[in-house]
Amino acid sequence: MKLGLMLGYSGANLKLPVELVQRAEALGFDSVWTAEAYGSDATTPLAYLAAVTKRIRLGTSIMQLAGRTPAMAAMQAATIDALAGGHRFIAGLGVSGPQIVEGWYGQPWGRPYWRMRDYVAIMRKVFSRAAPVAHDGREISLPYRGEGALGIGKPLKSILHMNPEIPIWLGTGNESSVRLTAEIADGWFPLSFVPGMMDLYRPWLEEGFRRAGGKRWADFEIHPLVSLVVTDDVKSALARMKPGVALYVGGMGHREKNFHNDMMVRRGYPEAAAKIQELYLAGRAQEAIAAVPDDYCDEAALVGPPQRIRARYPAWESSGATGLILQCRQAAGLELMAELAGSRDRPAADPAPPA
Repeated sequence: MKLGLMLGYSGANLKLPVELVQRAEALGFDSVWTAEAYGSDATTPLAYLAAVTKRIRLGTSIMQLAGRTPAMAAMQAATIDALAGGHRFIAGLGVSGPQIVEGWYGQPWGRPYWRMRDYVAIMRKVFSRAAPVAHDGREISLPYRGEGALGIGKPLKSILHMNPEIPIWLGTGNESSVRLTAEIADGWFPLSFVPGMMDLYRPWLEEGFRRAGGKRWADFEIHPLVSLVVTDDVKSALARMKPGVALYVGGMGHREKNFHNDMMVRRGYPEAAAKIQELYLAGRAQEAIAAVPDDYCDEAALVGPPQRIRARYPAWESSGATGLILQCRQAAGLELMAELAGSRDRPAADPAPPA
């Protein structure tokens, strides 16, 4: 079981926990991850971390598609990978939600399935440098010939000779997008994944593998997000998770289109999902937070004293995930998980030389 450390995005102030990242690397952690919403971006912190680490993989979970063109996403990925010595960057992508796409980035929501397919295809063409990049897609085309074009754009090939196999992972949750992920991506961030859910996802993933021409499970990484807190006060730790759950389930999206709310329903909490959204959208955030069930938080977490975490870890180890991305700010928590996952005795390998 590979281990990753989630840094997320900043609050009002940005401060990277460099010493914690370095400790994770020393413990054999496989990866460190950043995120973005509508504040700090996901790529810049990884350029900084590339300079203060040696082996750990550097990933975005996720870069929002609307925030940059696919060519720019490929350029950022290739630049950071080169700065890090090669074969360390993971380009994690996701569509975000329509409120952010249209409200923050000023981009049309469009058809996310086709946008993601076009986006990944263009990034792979940039990485490969096999030919000047041209793409005739349903959502994105290069050169651009739409409204306002001069009509003089031409296909171009990257000046930078980059790793042609920079991995691309996708954050997805519904049936069509999970199938697409298995077909076109190298890894998957399953939304709101908990042990026991692989039975639902397995046929979707296998269909995607089939569409890819026989991709194997061994060719694909699955890393869910897991909150990790070492504490003797389980109830208080779960309570600290609830504001984030209420924000995403209740307010991070429209009443008619909220993927996080959909995930709560899928996990068997339809009444709670409806109540949280109703309260949050009515401006009653504290009541929405109080309506988040303890069990919902606990299922997606490893919380408690070491013996409780030890007892609950095997369910994650056998869940079908190939790794866990841990939300944790405790060195003791990282050390415990390194022991449980065996990474303490299996230091991360030196990065492969650039292609």
